[in-house]
Amino acid sequence: MVEVDGERRAAWADTALLGEMRESDEVVVNVEALDLGLGSGGFDVIHVNLTRGLEGGGPSGGEHVIKLNYTSLQHAVDPAELPMRFMNPGGAKGAPERPRAAIPALVLPLHGHLAPAAWAAVQASPGIKVGYVQTGGGALPGSFSRDVAELRRRSLLCGHITAAPAYGGEHETISAAGALDAAAQRLGWDAVIAGPGPGIIGSDTTLGHGGIAALDTAHAALALGFPTLLSPRLSSADPRDRHRPVSHHTLTVMELLLGEVEVPVPGGEQAPVAALTAAAGTRHHLRETPADLPGYTSSNLPSRTMGRSIAEDPLFFAAALASGRALAESSAGGAG
Repeated sequence: MVEVDGERRAAWADTALLGEMRESDEVVVNVEALDLGLGSGGFDVIHVNLTRGLEGGGPSGGEHVIKLNYTSLQHAVDPAELPMRFMNPGGAKGAPERPRAAIPALVLPLHGHLAPAAWAAVQASPGIKVGYVQTGGGALPGSFSRDVAELRRRSLLCGHITAAPAYGGEHETISAAGALDAAAQRLGWDAVIAGPGPGIIGSDTTLGHGGIAALDTAHAALALGFPTLLSPRLSSADPRDRHRPVSHHTLTVMELLLGEVEVPVPGGEQAPVAALTAAAGTRHHLRETPADLPGYTSSNLPSRTMGRSIAEDPLFFAAALASGRALAESSAGGAG
């Protein structure tokens, strides 16, 4: 809690960068999101602690790469991308061959798909090593997501990479392509789930939203030769027509993609197969996959999206569950 002009307000501090917050500390607070009434916020964000300065963890030594560069919170990181000597750009003649490891990548439309997708993947293939790559399009701090912390605690995710502009994960990369490559080549994941952090950016425009990050992530996965799946944003209860039954976020990405992806579709009468078939055309492949809604409901993992419960909007969760199962089935390295 912070006090701003005599008003007590909820606030969040990224302690990884700012250090510990104590009662009576004097802080500088960004009040923009709360004052605008943004639905994904509901709290202020502490910019700096004037009493203690920046007491967060600093570089461990030898880092020379900066994230949040040229902002007041720029900090050094040790990127997980593979050394240049392993690269073979464009198959250049005489360049050393890079070992290839093509793992399936599931590209998410928003953070609410992460928990059901990860749960479904592990249920379908116990022992599978599936990790999360956090991209742009939503919250950037890696420590902000309660879902990631809970999934890691339950070993439903094997790791967490924050790809620029996101930061603060267990591993850091400068690009989404670097994150996907590191997941396969260096970290030994069997499959990867990639998508924005919480609080997707929106602007009521065709291209100006956080969901468009899926386009760049999918292109990176395709360029690396990964089997690429796109988790569709579906809803049976969203009050906004543009997100029901298939979100314009998903339709736009499917239209703009330069390569073929697989789009898992949950079974059931509510599934908007016709709309997705029209969007897929002859380029993308729809894959009907079961979604275990009762099992996920009993898992005690997050089961609300934008104020709606899984009972109120089952299609939203069914899409993510089907996508996670399809990801596991596409993985040749899972232990299941």
